[in-house]
Amino acid sequence: MIRLPRAVVVGALAFLAACTSVEKKPSVPTSKAVSSETTVDDPYLWLEDIHGEKPLEWVHAENAKTAKAYAETPEFEKTRARILEVLDSEARIPYVQKLGAHYYNFWKDAAHPLGIWRRTTLAEYLKPHPKWEPVLDLDALSKTEGKRWVWRGADCLKPDYRRCLLAMSPGGGDATVGREFDLDAKAFVKDGFEIAEAKNQFGWIDRDRIYVMTDFGPGSMTKSSYPRIAKEWKRGTPLAEATTVFDVKEDDLGVNAWHDPTKGYERDFVQRTIDFWTSETFLRRSDGTLAKIDVPLDAIVDPHREWLLIQLRTDWSVGGKTFKGGSLLAAKFDDFIGGSRDIVTLFEPTATVSLDKYSWTRHHLLLNLLDNVVSRQEVLTPGAGGAWKTAKLDGAPALSTVDADGIDADESDDYFMTVTSYLAPTTLYYGTLGKGKAKAIKHMPAFFDADGFDVHQYFVASKDGTRVPYFVVANKAIKLDGSHPTLLYGYGGFEVSEVPNYSGTVGRSWLERGGVYVVANIRGGGEYGPRWHQAALRENRLRAYEDFAAVAADLVKRGYTTRAHLGALGGSNGGLLMGNMLTQYPELFGAIVCEVPLLDMKRYSHLSAGASWMAEYGDPDKPEDWAFIKTFSPYQNVAKGKDYPPILFYTSTSDDRVGPVQARKMAARMHEMGYTNAWFYENTEGGHGGAADNRQSAYMHAMAYTFLWAHLEGTGP
Repeated sequence: MIRLPRAVVVGALAFLAACTSVEKKPSVPTSKAVSSETTVDDPYLWLEDIHGEKPLEWVHAENAKTAKAYAETPEFEKTRARILEVLDSEARIPYVQKLGAHYYNFWKDAAHPLGIWRRTTLAEYLKPHPKWEPVLDLDALSKTEGKRWVWRGADCLKPDYRRCLLAMSPGGGDATVGREFDLDAKAFVKDGFEIAEAKNQFGWIDRDRIYVMTDFGPGSMTKSSYPRIAKEWKRGTPLAEATTVFDVKEDDLGVNAWHDPTKGYERDFVQRTIDFWTSETFLRRSDGTLAKIDVPLDAIVDPHREWLLIQLRTDWSVGGKTFKGGSLLAAKFDDFIGGSRDIVTLFEPTATVSLDKYSWTRHHLLLNLLDNVVSRQEVLTPGAGGAWKTAKLDGAPALSTVDADGIDADESDDYFMTVTSYLAPTTLYYGTLGKGKAKAIKHMPAFFDADGFDVHQYFVASKDGTRVPYFVVANKAIKLDGSHPTLLYGYGGFEVSEVPNYSGTVGRSWLERGGVYVVANIRGGGEYGPRWHQAALRENRLRAYEDFAAVAADLVKRGYTTRAHLGALGGSNGGLLMGNMLTQYPELFGAIVCEVPLLDMKRYSHLSAGASWMAEYGDPDKPEDWAFIKTFSPYQNVAKGKDYPPILFYTSTSDDRVGPVQARKMAARMHEMGYTNAWFYENTEGGHGGAADNRQSAYMHAMAYTFLWAHLEGTGP
């Protein structure tokens, strides 16, 4: 899925990091004037009216045809039921967040399809079957209020964690409402803070004040459809009287403001996000004046207690030193604001090792690193005189993913660690740094029999000679005779790393049936840090597609599969990848599934939240940018008379991030050209994830796998 820049959400409602790029509904996507030339070139602009009667009639007709072909068979129903068993299993690991004395979990299952927010104690959580105390039942709330609420998270006020600001979405889109909730009473606060549906961000200052970024009316939103004004809102006063504390330009991506309540280090910050990869962050003093944190625009800053962490995307020369892009740096916060440039390098990337993420405990910093896309961890400890000590955290089995996170950076050195791989079910560990090895406390059940499978990592040279890694999961006894249905997955954008991860859905729906599963670590992702991402930005976008095509060709060369048996799947930015596989490399694939995709790169910046991604793809309204964007715009590049493989476009009416219209238009254009093997299905709920609950998710995945099996085995319509 497409992510927001981290800069947009640092310090405020981190749970909204992937879901605040939104558009109110019902509405036509925000768009600039359409020229007569564009109208002539695009006869399917009418499908951009997301909730219009005529477009929805077209959607319902296409849905009926696709469902009849792929969702009305015994095999589909079997696949759907087995996926739903995984998604609803009560044996899944209930991941938690510590808020005060309790550990909170949001849980969906057959009895709670929309989910229940619940809590327990640490002592209970460490038991195999903890007792949970219900806090908020979204199914019951939805029934009472007559709205289908989808959970988006909670921001709770330190230090007592009694009052929370809940973010909930009606129907599953990115647009949320904000409502104040009392954890002691387990009820919404009468006459409490409430923010109407919009692309909201908000966070506590103290019990009677919050920062709020929302749609305040005309002129309050950026062209990227984010809030451009941050206000301070006092309890008991109308939102219209909230005080503006910071605003940004209409051409910027958005604004943010947040309060750090850490005792002894209370600070306020505001942030101007210029585009997806650049921003400016300011310390907001008590008198309202601002002090800029003077780092490169594309750096990420993270104030924590006495420290300022700086994560670089490009090289930075300062204080007589040059720090390498991809590095993590540390400085004393007050000294840095005062002008000192005494900076320490905590991590520097190598040709194969990159920083995936980090997190604090009370006295340590946990680094999660990727070494040729395989995890390892380090523990850093600040010492006297600015020196930091480095130690290793126990690793994990080969070709696996380890994720270590501090539990409470204010109070303890406790941490959770998850260990997962393609074949080993996820295990959750609990430990305390400096007190021996972490202990396994939760195990995901084995949803499929993995004993007969192996995982291999291969590397292939792309068109320009770059070495591209990929993982293959296949039966140990496989004969490399090219006969095996193979599913190749990829994303390749926004610095997102695709790492080994256990999936009961993939295991049941693909591996157990004899398929080979492949994940490509193509450029545009973050597997080798910022440089891997930057190698496929804007005018270099084709590099990502060349990488994916090289992996596809290598699978055939190694004997795993042939074109007739090779399928591809991707969503969002990965949907754009799929569109380019269709139009540029149709000879490589036997079937393609393209989910919640970008496809019309001429119009993408005028649709839903598309304007916020121009730093990634370019601005199609600028002739110099359109010159390279048009080379990877599937909607403009699809042509008559080609040997295109069967393709399924899957999208969602309520997707207010990418929107459903690009998939609609692509399917319609292919139908006009005579391609009867272009299929379309649009779920009415679910937002950018394509599904609002587990039942819808199971349906979506079952349709995709049924489609792929039918065509890769030669039985499709």
